[in-house]
Amino acid sequence: MSTKDVAQRFTESVHKVIVGQDETIRLSFMALALRGHVLIEGVPGTAKTLLARTAARLIGGSFKRIQFTPDLMPSDIVGTSIFEIATSSFRIRLGPVFANVVLADEVNRAPAKTQAALLEAMEERQVTLEGEPHPLPDPFIVIATQNPVEYEGTYPLPEAELDRFLFKAVVAYPQQPEEAAILRRHDKGRPLDLVETLDALGPTDLATSREEIENVTVEDSVVGYIVRIVEETRRSGDLVLGASPRAGVHLFHAAKAAAALEGRDFVTPDDVKSLVPPTLRHRVVLKAEAEIEGVDADAALRRVLARLDVPR
Repeated sequence: MSTKDVAQRFTESVHKVIVGQDETIRLSFMALALRGHVLIEGVPGTAKTLLARTAARLIGGSFKRIQFTPDLMPSDIVGTSIFEIATSSFRIRLGPVFANVVLADEVNRAPAKTQAALLEAMEERQVTLEGEPHPLPDPFIVIATQNPVEYEGTYPLPEAELDRFLFKAVVAYPQQPEEAAILRRHDKGRPLDLVETLDALGPTDLATSREEIENVTVEDSVVGYIVRIVEETRRSGDLVLGASPRAGVHLFHAAKAAAALEGRDFVTPDDVKSLVPPTLRHRVVLKAEAEIEGVDADAALRRVLARLDVPR
């Protein structure tokens, strides 16, 4: 099955449970295929947890939810060693991060040390306990959430840690027709109950998609376009901090995934442009003057794109 077909089946299956959110679903599948992670920003009640559970079901993997709180310790995430009286020996107890899909709910509510424990696992894809490395399962994706409104008592993620997320998706309130459809879904039972009725993807579908994405070609003109976008963010008058080299690498791979999802084996400039907001919006820092003027990260990135010629 091609990447386009796998992505379509994934999307259709998710939509049996969740109404709307096309962009977030698309980004989640791309992150799975690229071995990346997703940060979702949205108010409570917009089906972020449901999306993570559904993704785990579709890849035939395990799901764990970690509620981040100010008293959460690193060992609560990665695990620890415990002493067993019966055997007079220590045993490693693995934490909830050892799952295929990990939902880090309200990730900005935990202190920096706890956030760092999760982000280290995300980057290294392993956890070291008592000096021994323990690899995380594959596939492995962290879907982290944060509330865009309620910042009291939170520990905002530093820019270097935000840079670890492949995409940042922004979940808005549904439109009236979508909200009506949500109510109808709940009238017939809990959408969560539908998750267990979904059929998982084939055992090799994700691996095949990864291989197909790897084989997508990127012409020099498109590579140059990505480089110019990243450089222009560093010169932007709206931004204090532009995109990092890692951001350019992630945009490069994301564009290859976008091409594969469209059934192509080559990347177009439009693939790149469409992924600039979700790939870069969390990697740039606005100047105070821009924020006062009402400019957000997406608007600043649109200005960056408008200043650049698109390769033909």
